[in-house]
Amino acid sequence: MLDGDAPPQATVSAVDYYRGDARFSPETNSRRIELARERAAQAPSGNDLVQEFDDVWRTAARLCEKEPGDRVVRTRHGDPMLLTDFLVTRVVEVAVHGLDLAAAIGRRPWLTASAGRLLTQLLLGPRGLEEVRRLGWDRVTFLRKATGRSR
Repeated sequence: MLDGDAPPQATVSAVDYYRGDARFSPETNSRRIELARERAAQAPSGNDLVQEFDDVWRTAARLCEKEPGDRVVRTRHGDPMLLTDFLVTRVVEVAVHGLDLAAAIGRRPWLTASAGRLLTQLLLGPRGLEEVRRLGWDRVTFLRKATGRSR
């Protein structure tokens, strides 16, 4: 994304990114799953995979830190979006799929405090934490309910 030309302006926010269009259709999801399976079959294992992950996130963080706050990128779906908003969508993905992984392996779900704050504000606005507390939930419970992972 950062190597490409910056679109003239952002037209999609982090919230709008998750609109229910073709990007989340059964066909698109099937293609994503197949691609993930292909990549997994070719992936290194063990310590090599851990090292690769560490290298990738550090490189991405270093490159993003160099960009101005108003940097616009084009997502893989073609959306012109502020880089900062796109990075919010990555936190969403890591957080909610981390909840999925915890459930799949029978572990207690958890979030970092900063990810929980970010997602709560994204979904409910700046006073979101107050609403979550009023309901008597913690952030994990709220996010599992808000994303359809529990009732």
